Amino acid sequence: MALETLISPIETTHKRERRKEARPGELLDAALDLFVEKGFSAARVDEVAARAGVSKGTLFLYFQSKEDLFKAVVRENIVNQFPTWQEEFEVFQGSSADMLRYALLSWWERIGKTRASGITKLVMSEAQNFPEIALFYQEEVIKPGNAMIRRILERGVHSGEFRQLDLEQAVHIIVAPMIFLMMWKHSMGACAASAKIVDPEQFIHMQVDVLLHGMTAQKT
Repeated sequence: MALETLISPIETTHKRERRKEARPGELLDAALDLFVEKGFSAARVDEVAARAGVSKGTLFLYFQSKEDLFKAVVRENIVNQFPTWQEEFEVFQGSSADMLRYALLSWWERIGKTRASGITKLVMSEAQNFPEIALFYQEEVIKPGNAMIRRILERGVHSGEFRQLDLEQAVHIIVAPMIFLMMWKHSMGACAASAKIVDPEQFIHMQVDVLLHGMTAQKT
């Protein structure tokens, strides 16, 4: 029996519909890979379309430009995480120290250890040549991320767990090591000889411990 007779017209139509519905997601997935592999400048929309298995014309049905495509990738893989964190922090019952540790570990789990962490390296390396991309990332990722950390610090100061701090500078001090982890992952950490030098989870636990207790030995 011919293969065609085993597939009804309805099944074929449904498969085509599912394929059409899946295209934006496939395009974003392919674009994330290429942006991380090649950077914003070198990645081409025709490569994205080819990797997703569609034509360049199909890509432009969903995204008007490479910049729009990049923004959609960032929103899909990073920005969409913030509402979940906000909901979790609304009902968080632990101490502010526990909340800080959770925030950094969950950031690594949901973004840092995924392909999306390569976006940080891309933006930092190409910000000077593409200031519009840097501004977008500043508004949609950096500001909400910093606000999330600031919220934890304010909670700790208000409860008396943390001393009074210059919150703006404290946020940068907390975020900077996370940027290091993502930069390391997509540079030295990608080399077999260096991959195991930094263990991200151990690094984060140590970071929080030093932030909370410092490096000075406690006098008895």
